[in-house]
Amino acid sequence: MTLRGRNVLLAVCGSIAAYKAAYIIRLLIKQGAEVRVIMTPSALDFITPLTLATLSGNPVYHSFTEGNNGIWNNHVDIALWADIILIAPASENTIGKMANGICDNLVLAVYFSAKCPVYVCPAMDLDMYQHFSTKENLIKLQNNGVILIEAETGELASGLFGQGRLAEPEHIISFISEKIGTTSIFLNKKILITAGPTYEALDPVRFIGNHSSGKMGIELALHAWKMGADITIVCGPVHASVLDKLPKEINLVRVVSGMEMYTEVMSRIEQQDVAIFAAAVADYTPASVSDVKIKKSEDTFTISLKKNPDIARECGLRKKKGQKFIGFALETNREEYYAKEKMQSKNFDAIVLNSLNDAGAGFALDTNKVTIFSTSKEPFSTEVKSKEMIAKDILNYISIL
Repeated sequence: MTLRGRNVLLAVCGSIAAYKAAYIIRLLIKQGAEVRVIMTPSALDFITPLTLATLSGNPVYHSFTEGNNGIWNNHVDIALWADIILIAPASENTIGKMANGICDNLVLAVYFSAKCPVYVCPAMDLDMYQHFSTKENLIKLQNNGVILIEAETGELASGLFGQGRLAEPEHIISFISEKIGTTSIFLNKKILITAGPTYEALDPVRFIGNHSSGKMGIELALHAWKMGADITIVCGPVHASVLDKLPKEINLVRVVSGMEMYTEVMSRIEQQDVAIFAAAVADYTPASVSDVKIKKSEDTFTISLKKNPDIARECGLRKKKGQKFIGFALETNREEYYAKEKMQSKNFDAIVLNSLNDAGAGFALDTNKVTIFSTSKEPFSTEVKSKEMIAKDILNYISIL
């Protein structure tokens, strides 16, 4: 189980147990979650926003506006960002307000705007926890879909011993992971993805290339990582804004030419469980490269080309039992025929067909439309949709091969 790729919004309330929020953040990040923190005004008396911001790597919000600059912390946007909201510790005061529709701080405004699962972890003295109004409020919250992580029994701040102690951070994370953690077939699998174009140098300033943006490969890498896979992406020259989507846990290998990509892929392919060849590798490269800039002197200019190594084919020849290889085919005519021929000749288990004849599909766009063929399953076709959604479709299809 893992919370990798999940957006977790941690809400901290006024309680002596607020110090445990630091441990909760560390455990969430260790699991691969993205963590943001909001606080009630009273929580500021127990732990500083600086501590939680340092641990989470994100700004911490505790009011609707920032200082005197009038910047509004939009509670709706904060709520919509979250995949889950974890209120830990949840004080008696906050639980009562949540249950009875009282909205007088940022944490409550975010809660009442939430569309995601909400987990509440109470922390209070034992008599408060057993009070009939507390019990009624917790039942009311659970009836409205809030998930309760019960307080544990132990020594309390009052010196008494009983139930009311905030659940241990490890127990909280384990509980949430069991509920929504990733159990994908790709969990802990090694997946190699190639992405982007290659640039084949003519001289120090010119090259032969193509229009591939790398967006499809990046989305595949990101979603496979969220599904728990160990990702290596070998990426040609793409814009930095595309690469910014990748978390630091993904192993990014930058290359420029087809030969560089060949070298990096071949050195890793035997260790992979799955390989997805999404890069647009140049089929040919200049037979010779000038050391200096080629000057314009004649009306015509001839370039002698030689074949680049066929990365996918070489990998297909070395494919071992249990490995799955998936390719891409961008075609302009006889699309299905050429895609299936490529799948067979390169020993792919499946191939993803793009057609430049389809509006909204192809290079550089944020959308795509594909048909997936395989050696063992019926074809699957999508409508035009975001490359993020296409990546999910492709990985879901691969998971059943």
